[in-house]
Amino acid sequence: MKTSTFKKLGAGITLSLVTSTMLHATNGDTLIAVGAKARGMGGTGIAVSHGAESTISNPAMISTVEGTEISFGGTIFMPTIKTTINPAGGMFPSQPLTSDADMNMIPEVSIAHKIDDNWYIGIGMWGTAGMGTDYSKAQMSFDPTSYPKFGNLNMVTNLQLMQFAVPVAYKTGGFTAAVAPVLQYGNLDINYHMPDGKGNINNVGAGLSQDFGFGWTAGLSYDFSNGLVIGAVYKSSIEMTYVNQLSTATSPFVAMGAFPAPMADTLEQPAEIGAGFAYTMGAHTFAFDYKRIKYASATGYKEFGWDDQDVYAIGYEYAQDNWALRLGYNRGASPVTEQTGAMTPQGMGAQSALNFFNLLGFPATEEQHYTLGGTYEFTKAYSLDLAYVYGTSNEETFGIPAFARSFGTDSITTDHKESSLSFQLTYNF
Repeated sequence: MKTSTFKKLGAGITLSLVTSTMLHATNGDTLIAVGAKARGMGGTGIAVSHGAESTISNPAMISTVEGTEISFGGTIFMPTIKTTINPAGGMFPSQPLTSDADMNMIPEVSIAHKIDDNWYIGIGMWGTAGMGTDYSKAQMSFDPTSYPKFGNLNMVTNLQLMQFAVPVAYKTGGFTAAVAPVLQYGNLDINYHMPDGKGNINNVGAGLSQDFGFGWTAGLSYDFSNGLVIGAVYKSSIEMTYVNQLSTATSPFVAMGAFPAPMADTLEQPAEIGAGFAYTMGAHTFAFDYKRIKYASATGYKEFGWDDQDVYAIGYEYAQDNWALRLGYNRGASPVTEQTGAMTPQGMGAQSALNFFNLLGFPATEEQHYTLGGTYEFTKAYSLDLAYVYGTSNEETFGIPAFARSFGTDSITTDHKESSLSFQLTYNF
């Protein structure tokens, strides 16, 4: 392989190493909701209460708990990603590759307690993301006299995020205000195979890196006592540093001139702001949420051209004495959009590199989700909640014209779909 071609390839691959670690979620890298009740209603929860699990959606909504409520369960998250380089062949595999990281288990535990008529408190632990890619079984041959079949570098990546929060809510009349300090735990691991241009394949990785970050969530709600409730929420950004992860992943490319120095290891969860309303009429409850996820100003996302994401969620619940049925719809335009821009100093179009590796390594392009859920009360104290979420297939094709001369490719296509099953046991006393 010619050195100049290898340098061009290295610059682009580096972007993939950074972005692929945050793969597979719903609204960008954020689950549409945490908890089976909210997920069954399309992710709505800013103005409709789901009891103890409401801390993540809007901590003000825990003020509907009558005594003490405990919920615990989880989500089995199943993404499917297929990517094709157009035209196929040449240095890339001749068929779409599918990541083997197609199942994640995301746990959650929520507790809320009514102290008196004004004060409420809670505590909880929630997995907010379980993500990664696994191309360890993908074909990868290397012949120094010809282009390699890379098999996505046999990359294996894993990012896990978990949040701990203690919500405190104050209620007077129909008005509730709440704040929830948040401690976030994250771990990140990146490992891949990299040809050195001399016929050798080297393993690159620094093992698992962990970090804790601090943030907060604030929420408001007002109950008009006629069935109408409105709410608002703000979630701060949370800065995380995964020592030696991104810097190690990018260091092989510094000597080749792809970067002046290894990339920083900071990855920031974006801030969110949202508002919603809910209306209950007899057995029927209708809910609507709007939120903006601020990827464009979050360190790590803004460097890769992500846009802020506007998310709209609609939910419906029909409740009887000991059971409830829920339906919902969630839509958020993909924050990953086709890029245009200036050429890099190395002569490769920055827009082509971002388009190529946002779709190959970071295809967070899911836009529409349909949801179904329900609750069955075995007793007044004990109930089971279930939810199923289906994310429709979304195929995106981005242009990569700067790769045409060196690699014989001009576009990349990624098909993304996902589904999940949530379950939850709730105990009231």
